[in-house]
Amino acid sequence: MSEYESMKALHNSLPPFQPLISVAILPYLALILLASTFALAFYLSTIPKTTIPGKEIPVAVTASILGGFGVVALFCTVGVYV
Repeated sequence: MSEYESMKALHNSLPPFQPLISVAILPYLALILLASTFALAFYLSTIPKTTIPGKEIPVAVTASILGGFGVVALFCTVGVYV
């Protein structure tokens, strides 16, 4: 039991968790990221299709990354901390 007590004392002595991004900023961050995702998706649908997708791949990758971070920010906004 002494190991448990020492771990409990260590846990109680540590500072609380501080996120790098403030929780108050998360709704605005989610809005900006998801709006830019939808804008890039619209742009992707208007690009003329070619046989070699040189312009399509970077736009699609950027939209995918922004959408992923936007969904995580939206989940954290509503209290589902992933």
